[in-house]
Amino acid sequence: MEQVFAPWRIEWIEREDKNADIEGCVFCELPEQRSDRENLIVARNEHAFVMLNNYPYNPGHAMVIPHVHSGEYAALEDTVLLDHARLKQRTFDALEGALEPDGFNAGLNLGDGAGGSIDDHLHTHVVPRWQGDTNFMPVIGDTSVIVEALEETYDRVREVFAAQEGATVAGEDDAIVFE
Repeated sequence: MEQVFAPWRIEWIEREDKNADIEGCVFCELPEQRSDRENLIVARNEHAFVMLNNYPYNPGHAMVIPHVHSGEYAALEDTVLLDHARLKQRTFDALEGALEPDGFNAGLNLGDGAGGSIDDHLHTHVVPRWQGDTNFMPVIGDTSVIVEALEETYDRVREVFAAQEGATVAGEDDAIVFE
């Protein structure tokens, strides 16, 4: 049996002051800062935004996050649901174009028992997958880890988002905006 070695994740696990500069919800505050590149926010629309996971298992591990602060999926209004779904479609397309994965895992961790680290602001994980890559199981046989620097992934994914129909590109450090 081989072991998955992902040493960059220890920073997230052992960090003492989690989001010290954030007083409230990280998913509410980061998009308001308008430091998109620094906060790994790669795209946005009126009701949602796409953020790369800052401690990914795989390159391109993104989250599509509604602006509405709620842990209840049923609480989202139709306009929010539609914008969230459309941005998920664009995220699949951008990750496909930038990284050419063999597939995706996508889903929500809803509720305390689901295992998510932020359960009061729902978000959809979109994880590119390759044959033989990592898995979320702690023990896996014959697996290799695919790694890439977050900055490189951000640039590659942002470039493909920028090429999509309806994209508005502002500054080089700004997320791509869709109407």
